[in-house]
Amino acid sequence: MLSHKQVWDGIDALAAARGFSPSGLAKRAGLDPTIFNRSKRLQEGKQRWPSTESLSRILQVTGASITDFAQLIEPHTDAAARNSRPIPVIGFAQAGAQGFFDDGGFPVGGGWDTVNFPGLGDENAYALEISGDSMLPVYRDGDIVVVSPQADIRRGDRVVAKTLDGEVMAKQLLRKTASRVELASFNPEFPLRSFAPGDLSWIARIIWASQ
Repeated sequence: MLSHKQVWDGIDALAAARGFSPSGLAKRAGLDPTIFNRSKRLQEGKQRWPSTESLSRILQVTGASITDFAQLIEPHTDAAARNSRPIPVIGFAQAGAQGFFDDGGFPVGGGWDTVNFPGLGDENAYALEISGDSMLPVYRDGDIVVVSPQADIRRGDRVVAKTLDGEVMAKQLLRKTASRVELASFNPEFPLRSFAPGDLSWIARIIWASQ
C-alpha cells in the first residue's frame, strides 16, 4: 500500500522533473497555489491526501502518465511496473449494450482495448471512456475513468451507474437509501436523477480519472 509520504514525494518529484516548485505546479494546473504546500499536508495532526482531481490535473499539464507518476513514487524499484496490469477500456455504447457486464457490474467477455494501470486491488476493475458533457468541467467527453465494482460507495463519491434500460451515466452520488438513489451531474444544465434501487442494474465507484 502506498504511504502518505510516498504520494506527496511523488508530487514533489514530478514538479521538480518539470522545473516547477510544488506551488508552481499547482498554479500551472489551475489549482490553489497553496494546495501542495508542505504545511497543508497535515491538518490538525491528520494526514491530508491529494484528491484524484488534483492529481489528474497535474498529470495533464505535465504530460505524465499514471505509470510515470507511479514510478516517481517508487523511483528505486520497478515495483510499479511489475504491479501494473492491463484492464479493459469500454466505451459508453458498449457499456450500455447487453453482454458486456454481468448482474454485479463486472465486465465479461473480451476483444476490447486495454490500458495498463498500476496498483489495483480489484481484479474486475475496468476503464470507461466518458461520453457527453453532463460532468463538465470535471470530466470531459473522451476522458478515461477507472471504475472499481468492488469498492465501497459513500455519499459524495463519483460513480458510474447503469439502468435496467441500458443507460450508462457518470454522476456524483448524493444519496443512497433503501428506497431511492439520487445522482447529480456537475454540469448545472443537467437535472438531478432519482431512481428506485430496483431500476439500476449496478452502480460502481470511480477510483481514478486520467484526462
